[in-house]
Amino acid sequence: MRKARQVEVPLTEEQLKGMIRRFDTDGDGKISRKELKVGLRSLGLRFSGFRAIRALHHADANGDGVINDDEMNELAKYVSNKWGRMR
Repeated sequence: MRKARQVEVPLTEEQLKGMIRRFDTDGDGKISRKELKVGLRSLGLRFSGFRAIRALHHADANGDGVINDDEMNELAKYVSNKWGRMR
């Protein structure tokens, strides 16, 4: 019996954005630093607080401290480039 190989496939930006949108636990349409931290931790990423701060700093174009829908593309690109393949 052959053992199945597990192949990691990078997520598309649309898949990443869908995943990140689920981090919006209060339903306001924005991702706060706390929501991003909890979401990244749920994905198994270590140092999620630090990573959330860095990602927010990178993607928060208007400086309001949250990621809105307009900034979601930049956040998805950052996550994809920084942390590569995510399951």
